[in-house]
Amino acid sequence: MASRTEARLAELGIALPVPAAAVANYVPYVRTGALVFVSGQLPLEGGKPVVLGRLGAELAVEDGVRAARLCGLNLLAQARAACGGDLDRVRRVVRLTAFVACTPDFTDQPKVVNGASDLMVEVLGDAGRHARVAVGAPSLPLNVAVEIEGVFEVE
Repeated sequence: MASRTEARLAELGIALPVPAAAVANYVPYVRTGALVFVSGQLPLEGGKPVVLGRLGAELAVEDGVRAARLCGLNLLAQARAACGGDLDRVRRVVRLTAFVACTPDFTDQPKVVNGASDLMVEVLGDAGRHARVAVGAPSLPLNVAVEIEGVFEVE
């Protein structure tokens, strides 16, 4: 029988990606006690970076929202791996920290990061509500528009 969260993903038509492997000297996540710290996730599709560039220059808010949602999907994939494949073990999303590549005058980082925040609530309900940081950055790895790390409380 599928877990409650897997059933919700199917209902939403969402297939989580394969968790991305670390590409440098770090691990994709660390579990300590009841907390899982997921390293920054990029907007990847099929293992390749998408939504490249900066908000306020070549990208619009809608592009950033898409990038943040993809980061969120990758965060959930890492959380599922940390929970031995069972997202029902996630008790809550504690915090998301998001970096948005943007021009100095771009101030809609919160709107962009809603792409990930809304996804967490869609999938996990009230357990997806979290504290959050959304900041602008002059550039991000691989020229992606958004990078998001997360902290999850798990059983």
